[in-house]
Amino acid sequence: MEEKKIETALYLIPVTLGETEINQVLPSYNHDIIVNIKHFIVENIRSARRFLKKVEKSIDIDELTFYELNRHTDRKFIGQYLDALRDGKPVGIISEAGCPAIADPGADVVAIAQQKGYKVVPLVGPSSIIMSVMGSGFNGQSFAFNGYLPVEIPQRIKALKKLEAKVWNDDQTQLFIETPYRNAKMFETIVGSLKPNTKLCIAAGITCAEEYIKTKTVAQWKKEKLPDLGKIPAIFLIGK
Repeated sequence: MEEKKIETALYLIPVTLGETEINQVLPSYNHDIIVNIKHFIVENIRSARRFLKKVEKSIDIDELTFYELNRHTDRKFIGQYLDALRDGKPVGIISEAGCPAIADPGADVVAIAQQKGYKVVPLVGPSSIIMSVMGSGFNGQSFAFNGYLPVEIPQRIKALKKLEAKVWNDDQTQLFIETPYRNAKMFETIVGSLKPNTKLCIAAGITCAEEYIKTKTVAQWKKEKLPDLGKIPAIFLIGK
């Protein structure tokens, strides 16, 4: 493993979206950056170590310093994770899937880095949000990611109808996600609540062997059985 001096910066390091081969979705340039970083801010230390070994088997994990950043992290300590930058050492951010800081707690660290004037370098990699829009056939000029919708059905239906109104009134594609084991229930609620001519795209397992991306009207979906997506991360998109 060849190590070299790289620019002091906060590097946003994308990871695979599943058990996809590294060389299928990540450029070799990312490898050259990763092997020269000793400080990592990660969502989960165990999975981050596994990813780093997948990138380069010869990486000595014991030489690395990890800072965990997730919903349990006390936000007042996040700034300290960037102390290595102050000392002239590069720092990397690794999320659980896809691109750091996109629907991800890494955004908090990036905001602090920007405030402190550190250089921020986003690396190329797969984003399920962007790739689902690409594959949907919906408006890619204007779209919004809404995260999780309410769990309670009445509130969920209300939220869906509000998003549907944005689709038709503003021609804005609307994206949202659900916990995989609730995908089927989400599908049922969507097709039971929205207009027959509103279009729904289901984008699941993006870049993986089980990849599934299909767009149909709600009326068409009602005639079709949804494939088993119980354990597969999916993005739901509505458009026209």
